[in-house]
Amino acid sequence: MRRSPSALRPLAWTAAFLVLAACQSTSPLDEGHESALEGIDANGRIPKAELPADLEHPDRWRYKPEGRISDGNVFERFLTSTFFAPIFFFAGDVGTGAGFALTDIDFRNQRRQEFANTTFTYTTEGQQQYTFLWRRWLDQRDLDQGGVIQEERSYLQAFGGYRRTLTRRFFGLGPDTREEDETSFTDEVTALELRLQRSLPRAGSDFVAHVGARAEHRNLSNGFVEDAGDTAEEFPELFEAGDSLDSLWLSGGLRYDARDSQTNPYRGGAIGLGVSGTPWMTDGRSGWVYDLFGRWIVPLPGLVHEGGDPGEENPPTDRLALAFDLRDSSGDLPFWALPSLGGSNRLRGYIAGRWVDAASWFAGAEWRIVLVPRGFAFDQRVRVERLGMALFYELGTVAEDLSALHDADVKSSYGAGLRFNLERAATFRADLGFAEDSSNLAITFGLSF
Repeated sequence: MRRSPSALRPLAWTAAFLVLAACQSTSPLDEGHESALEGIDANGRIPKAELPADLEHPDRWRYKPEGRISDGNVFERFLTSTFFAPIFFFAGDVGTGAGFALTDIDFRNQRRQEFANTTFTYTTEGQQQYTFLWRRWLDQRDLDQGGVIQEERSYLQAFGGYRRTLTRRFFGLGPDTREEDETSFTDEVTALELRLQRSLPRAGSDFVAHVGARAEHRNLSNGFVEDAGDTAEEFPELFEAGDSLDSLWLSGGLRYDARDSQTNPYRGGAIGLGVSGTPWMTDGRSGWVYDLFGRWIVPLPGLVHEGGDPGEENPPTDRLALAFDLRDSSGDLPFWALPSLGGSNRLRGYIAGRWVDAASWFAGAEWRIVLVPRGFAFDQRVRVERLGMALFYELGTVAEDLSALHDADVKSSYGAGLRFNLERAATFRADLGFAEDSSNLAITFGLSF
């Protein structure tokens, strides 16, 4: 059985550190921290706020109590709205590594309207990551009774950074590649990206559009995975076509989205179309990927809890999540940009990039179960709102074009995971997936679908 990749992403260790830190402090908020309790009951329940009457869809706005908004610099807000996570790891393929991740959920003291994350890691074998991510939500209001409400569908986001990953995997194209076809390569990327997402025609409306642009320089070189072939030697034409590229990538999409949340929905569905690709690369090539997708969330009776109450802002809710994706491509894309299955979101029983080709389909179901409906205290000022788990089952395959998908061998994976919510829009998860000849551990931020 294949083990998960030995070089875990730094974000995985960041998430693990936060989980362990939170579990070390399980005492309830005490009455001596009135500012921390403002808008929050002592047991962690958040009463519903009185919202403005002109909101089109009030269930699509996230309420953040005054107790979760703190003044001061990053040091004064430490463990309230700034989190510093040291990162240490050792892996045979990448050496000994260290670094840090600094997350500020109230960047520039904008009353939770801006978010920033900085990550810095380096290993003895030269694997590196230096990245910065910034996001600003475009629709936010202060409430008379304290706290803010935020429409999470509309935001502006910027990203910049450099990554050198020593352990990228490639098995070849198509649904019939074998485990023994495994090769590895080093992927070196420098990128700048800008993305705008907006609900239309007003904040909270059913339609959501997004556009994005990304400038990128990418180099490939020999991989570091033991007992795996070298991609440059085993797939020389594909490797050469994907190496030493400067490119401009554009993306856009429109969806009808009736879910009550974009990041952690409890009910509703969405269907949409997206396109991403490059109109220009240094060698004159171009190519595009097209995506038709659907999501559906069904609330279920609580398995180990009785649910919340009508006066609660974020009631514990078990639910069934369903997802479907159909992807196709055109033009002449490098192999690392083609539709793929495997990794932390799609066919989680396989490592990232296990199945790659010009077209793919994916379907998944996940039962999300709340285990601890009220969470526990985290440093007296921030509560872990919820602890839960999930069971999932997924199907999918890849093929050389859409017409060949119906004959391609269907892959499946299943597994279970933990869900750790600092608040509704901030979910860390750890998923252990299994497939016919492999297993994969993914620790990351955000839900898979």
